[in-house]
Amino acid sequence: MKGKGDENMFEIAIIGGGPAGGSAALFTSKAGKRTLVIDNGKSVTKRAWIENHYGVAEITGPDLVEIGRKQSEKFGAEWVEAEVTDVKKTDNGFEIVTEKGRYEAKQLIIATGMLTKIAETLGLKVKAGTEPRVKQIIETDGQGRTSMEGVWAAGVAAGTSVHTIITAGDGANVAINVLSEMNGERYVDHDVLKSSK
Repeated sequence: MKGKGDENMFEIAIIGGGPAGGSAALFTSKAGKRTLVIDNGKSVTKRAWIENHYGVAEITGPDLVEIGRKQSEKFGAEWVEAEVTDVKKTDNGFEIVTEKGRYEAKQLIIATGMLTKIAETLGLKVKAGTEPRVKQIIETDGQGRTSMEGVWAAGVAAGTSVHTIITAGDGANVAINVLSEMNGERYVDHDVLKSSK
C-alpha cells in the first residue's frame, strides 16, 4: 500500500500547489529537504491573467504555476496531483490520505488558498477572513505556525492578500521559517551570479 515505508516519508509535505505552496516547495527542496507537494489542480491562479507580478511583464496563471512547479522539481520536489481526503497527526508527524494513496511527513505546510477544510479536519484554529470571498483563514503566529506543532500555513489560507506575488512571497517566508526551525538556526538562501571570464 502506498504510504508505508521510507519511499513515502517526506521531511516536508505541502498541501496546495499554487504560488504559496509552489514557492514553499522551491525553498524547501533547494535546501535539500525531501519535499512532497499534493495539489488538486483547483488553484484560483489557474484562472488568472497576471500583469502585476514583479519581474514578469505578463503571464497566465497556469504558466506561472507550471514554471513554479518545474523550479521546485529541479531541486527534487515531488508533486502528486490528488485530492487530500484526510490528514492525521501521528507519532512521526503526519499521515496525509489522498484518493491515490497515503503519504507521511514530519512537517506540514497548508497552502490551500481559500479552502480551510484540512485545517478543520486537523482541529486547527481558524478565524474570519479579511479578503473578498475568503470566508475563513487559518490562525497563525505571523511566522506561519498554526495552533498545532508541525503544521504551518501560507498564502491566502493564512490570511495574506490573494495577489500571486504576495502569496508566493509568503510561501517562501513560511518555508524559511520551517527550515530555520528544522535546522536550529536561521536559514538563508542567497544565490550569486556566476562569474563570466
